[in-house]
Amino acid sequence: MLMLSILIFLAVVLACAGLYFLLVPTRTQQRLRTMAGPEEKGNWIEAASTVVAPFAKLSMPEGDWDTSPLRLKFLNAGIRHADARLLYFGAKSALPLLFAGAAYFLLMASGHAGGQVMLFWLLVAALAGCYLPNILLYLQVKSRTREIFETFPDAADLMLVCVEAGMGLDAAMVKVADEIRMKSMALAEELHLTNLEMRVGATREKAMRNLALRTGVEEVATFAAMLTQADKFGTSIGDSLRVFSDELRHKRQTRAEELAAKIPTKMLFPLVVCIFPSIIMVIMGPAIIQIVRTLLPMITKGSL
Repeated sequence: MLMLSILIFLAVVLACAGLYFLLVPTRTQQRLRTMAGPEEKGNWIEAASTVVAPFAKLSMPEGDWDTSPLRLKFLNAGIRHADARLLYFGAKSALPLLFAGAAYFLLMASGHAGGQVMLFWLLVAALAGCYLPNILLYLQVKSRTREIFETFPDAADLMLVCVEAGMGLDAAMVKVADEIRMKSMALAEELHLTNLEMRVGATREKAMRNLALRTGVEEVATFAAMLTQADKFGTSIGDSLRVFSDELRHKRQTRAEELAAKIPTKMLFPLVVCIFPSIIMVIMGPAIIQIVRTLLPMITKGSL
């Protein structure tokens, strides 16, 4: 029995490890994909938007899309395809129907053929399908902004090194965008778009403001304001970058310490629910068994 339990445990651990290495790319694979360039994602988006376009008309709001807050969320998530909103609103219209239909067939198969229980679960499934695109968009925005926040201090240090080596700010941003691509494709894309905006004639102030809006990171907005003020007042960009990079590194360290301080609180629930009962059973189990073996004959004799 013990050998069977050990074999089952090893099988589960190996299966989980195999799924992890299969689904999560290694560092080498990420670097190879980065060096290979961005993948072509437009084909499947266009095909999916064509399918869900009739459903998108049911929930797509009217108004100017360029000034919509949802478009800003799409930019923060790194979604710039023109048909992305069709896919988003089409999913918000089609998924409630699909989820409700799947829940209906599952309830019919399980024997709940009607009543308030079926109506309740149909409504829950429809709401889940309606809010699923919002949740996925929120997770994508959160993941991308966190990646940019964690990588931006290194980009600021690289930019400081380039400026102190004699390069101009525009050339330094181009160099940083090429070098930081290995670590963060999202930040490299944003810096590359900023360089393109300045090349086509946009002012540095406008390009930096657009960079802050696209990333949605407070530190990038501070960086844009700092460069704008340095241009207006004629202060040294190198000194400003040095102070800014020090502040960013301190803020990143403070955030890491804050996350580390939250670990004991987060571990409290699994400790109380999962680990403490097992420890209590291991410690108190033999004593409880001995007490029951001692007291049970005395109780039975007393009752007789």
